[in-house]
This record gives sequence, structure tokens and C-alpha cells, in this order.
Amino acid sequence: MEKKSELLKQETPEFLIAKEQQFYEDVRFILQRAREEAYNSANSIMTYAYWNVGQRIVEQEQYGESKARYGSYLIKNLSEQLSDEFGTGFSVANLRNCRQFYLVFPEDSYGFSMAGKIPWSHLRSIMRISDEEERNFYLKEVLTENWSVRVLERNIKSGYYKRMLSTQLPDKENKVLEFVKDPFVLEFMGAIPNISQLESDLETTIINNLQKFLLEMGKGFSFVGRQMRICTETTDFYIDLVFYNYILKCFVIIDLKTKKLTHQDIGQMDMYVRMFDDLKRREDDNPSIGIIFCTDKDETIVKYSVLHESQQIFASKYMTVLPTVEELQKELERNQLIYGSGKYSLIDQP
Repeated sequence: MEKKSELLKQETPEFLIAKEQQFYEDVRFILQRAREEAYNSANSIMTYAYWNVGQRIVEQEQYGESKARYGSYLIKNLSEQLSDEFGTGFSVANLRNCRQFYLVFPEDSYGFSMAGKIPWSHLRSIMRISDEEERNFYLKEVLTENWSVRVLERNIKSGYYKRMLSTQLPDKENKVLEFVKDPFVLEFMGAIPNISQLESDLETTIINNLQKFLLEMGKGFSFVGRQMRICTETTDFYIDLVFYNYILKCFVIIDLKTKKLTHQDIGQMDMYVRMFDDLKRREDDNPSIGIIFCTDKDETIVKYSVLHESQQIFASKYMTVLPTVEELQKELERNQLIYGSGKYSLIDQP
């Protein structure tokens, strides 16, 4: 009887429609996946074709007596011939990119093995970086975080990689440091009126640009709340911004300051972290971390406060204007003195 009932159920119009819809979705998924794989395959094939073109350009240049003069003539002539036969995509600039691609990513390098997975537009930006470790970092981030070329170029220009490195100590293992930058660059916020007077203006502007702020914060961050209330037996406290990092598996508390860092700011954050861990942290969460955003830091205050050795409390300068290479270099050098690690130069040394 039950078997007959099941058979009757399968013959109802609703069941047949659902079955037909599932059939369509299955076929659609097959074709969609095939299209994506075909696109990725074509992109990979074309990328390595560019590498091979670059290799032939470099090999051909060896025949010229004056490499610079012959190389310029060679690429210009090749561009004209290829454009006549294949159309756009073979300008002098792009052929120079092919040449650079071959020189920057040798066949046995990590970059070469990754190149087929990265769009050509992204590779053109990455291969202009002279440091191999930095190039490899951006290759990984583009692949894992799915950065657009606009986000990639912004992060390269703002020194994303080296700002992150500036807080890491060579003699200490602390995974948290991989997620703390100094300085933070918040140029996307634009001009903030009366920022020297109202911290709420800074907070509101961050909330209005939350997606861009999360990109600057780095991987694994999700927004929890603003002005989160912490209730104690005697007093209520309000924390400016609270995030959660699913990689670190901990809450991240941010206290916004529109002035230079003071010892009172550090003491306040120490109290916030302790209270949050006691009242909000779950059993399966790691200890919370706190980051004080300030306009500047005093080396003495950092050195002789809990900030210097704490594994949970950090202070980072923020900049609302994209710094020049020299300005960023100056900030990084200051951080090396504060954090005690070796000098890491943003400007490439000869």
C-alpha cells in the first residue's frame, strides 16, 4: 500500500514539475562549469603564449649588436606585423610586457607555475614589482581573495605587503601579527570634516565605506557591530567597532582616536579586551585582540607600556591620504625602531 502511495505521489504535477526543474538545473550546471573551465583554460593558454613570445623576443635581441636600439626596432616591427595579421592586443607596450613577463618569471619559479591561474591584467601589475617574495605574496592574494585589478593596484600602491611586514617580529611567533598593519591606509574615506574634533565622524565614514575598510583590514574579517555596549555591575561601556576574524577565531576590537596615542588610550583598550573576553567571548573563541587607531604614536609610550609585549593589544597609525613612497618608507622605518625588527625598506635597493 505504501509503495503504491509513493508511486501515485511521483505522478502528481507538482512532483513532475520539480523533477523537470531539477533536470534543467543539472544540465545548466554542467554547461556553466564547462564554460568556466574553457575560459580558464583559454586564459591559461594565452598567458603562457605571452611568456613564449617574450622568450623569443629576448632570444632574438641577442643577435643585435646594440641591444637597446635593436630591441626597440625589433618590438616595433613585430608589433606592426602581428597587428596586421591578428588585430589588437599586440601593441608595442603589450609586447614589452611579454618580454618583462619572461624575464621576471623564469620557468622554474613559483610565479611561472601560478601565472596560468592569474588574469593577464593582474600579472602586468605584479611583474613590475622587483622583489620576488612580494610578487609571490600578491599572486597568492589575487588567487585566494579574488582581488579585482583595481584592488590589486591600490594595495600595491599603498604598500599593503610591507605595511603588514612592518609589525612582524623575527624572533616571535604570533599569528595575529600577520593580520595587523601599521600604518593603515584609509584614503578611500576622502576628506573627513572636523576629524580632529569628532571621533564619531571617523566611525561613520568607516561604516559608510565598510567594504573598502574590510579589504584594507585583510582576509578573514567580518563586521559584528558599532558602539557595542559592554555592561558591568557598575558601568556600561561602548566599543567603537567590533569585528570577528574567522581565521584567527577571535573578536577584534577597534578603538578610534583622532589624536596622538596616549597611555590612557592603551589602558582603556587593555580594559576593553579584558572585559570583552570575560563577558562576550565564547568557549571556542581565541582571546580577543584590540587595535587602537590613532593619528600618530609616541615611541616612549609604546616602549614602556603593556603595548610593547602584549600579544593582544596593538596600536596602528591611520592615514586618510595615500602616502608617497618616501612618506611610507619613513613610517616603516619608525615602526622598525618601535617593534625592534630589522629594517625593511620599501624602496628597492640597488
